[in-house]
Amino acid sequence: MTPARRLIQRIVATTDVHSAFDTAVPMLAYLHAARQDGALVVDCGDFFEGTGYYRLGRGRIERDILLRLYDVIAPGNHGWPHYFEPGLHRITVCANAVDSKTGKPLFPTLRLIRVGPRRVAVTGIISPQAFNAIPVGQRAGHHVLEPVGALRELLLAHHHEVDSWVVLSHSGFDEDLGLAKSCPFLDVVFAGHCHSDRPAPVRVGDTVILKGRELATGYALVQPLDTSWASRVADFPPASVVPQDLYPFRRSLASWQQKLRLPLGTLRLPYRKGPLDRRALAWDLVERLHHGPSSLGAEVVVLNETAFRSPHLGTTLSQGDLLAIEPFGNDLVHAHVPDPYVANPAALLTHLAERAGPIVSAPFPLPDRMPIVLTTSYLADAYVGGRIQRTGTSLSQAVQRTLTDGESR
Repeated sequence: MTPARRLIQRIVATTDVHSAFDTAVPMLAYLHAARQDGALVVDCGDFFEGTGYYRLGRGRIERDILLRLYDVIAPGNHGWPHYFEPGLHRITVCANAVDSKTGKPLFPTLRLIRVGPRRVAVTGIISPQAFNAIPVGQRAGHHVLEPVGALRELLLAHHHEVDSWVVLSHSGFDEDLGLAKSCPFLDVVFAGHCHSDRPAPVRVGDTVILKGRELATGYALVQPLDTSWASRVADFPPASVVPQDLYPFRRSLASWQQKLRLPLGTLRLPYRKGPLDRRALAWDLVERLHHGPSSLGAEVVVLNETAFRSPHLGTTLSQGDLLAIEPFGNDLVHAHVPDPYVANPAALLTHLAERAGPIVSAPFPLPDRMPIVLTTSYLADAYVGGRIQRTGTSLSQAVQRTLTDGESR
């Protein structure tokens, strides 16, 4: 049932689910019940990518859940192409993503929905930093405007038909605090993209900023009062079954779970029985790629720590573990170093760290000149000089060998 045909009393938001469906039953059960009980269900982006469910299913499960349980969504940098699929495009809103040539919006800029007694404009934004994290090929021909200016333009165009403004932000909580200061007309900002817990809503003037827990573990909720909005953040309540009309989701998840349990080898001692230290893995990997059994002829290796995730591991590496550790399907490639950095390796590492998070590299110290590096396809295309040669090895393959090849050295 569409929002126009339901009596909406509150708004429930998720963010950064990242295909985390191992324990998704509580989320599915809660959102299904919430929609039946007068909630507008929204998402702040990055519903896609992050586990083997996405890598194996290529977004089918995520798409089905969004179309069945959600009313309005904002695009995230992960899974960007999926938001242009016909069904998802109809429920996606974004105020500041435009076509590079025409300047026309890539998505509907807002949805006008009555929530209780109020006429509410629900819109979305994606920060330039998040947009620039999208692989270059996926965002070709796209551009983002400065969010504050885009929201002010919407206000000018729609102020006469709107009582309250709600933003689904894929920018980061700290960015949203600044957004609220610059746009005091906003009533609610649902935050996403920041990958940090925010256990309680924060108020900036009359604007409330709040963020649900990531990875399908919790939600944020607002409800209109006489002159303001009540708000809270909570975990999804426990549930072991989903409603009957969601059984197809449960069957799909069970089918993928069976594939993800496939064992790939015994973990080396340093990686057993605990959450993966992704920085330690990254250092181990660059050393092996530089001069170990998987050197691939690399004089210099540069990787970003954020290419990996940190699941809890046992003693055996499964297919699901591997795809959770390296969920983005990167290849290892040889790439040109841009001319300004060829003779200034330190500046290259600073440049990459500012855009892609902590960087690890080998050898140490780096050579005085490095015209070519071995890196991931993502870094090569987005921030280095473009790939010049594939190695025929995926990052997942290199990670698997590093985690399972022999005992601790």
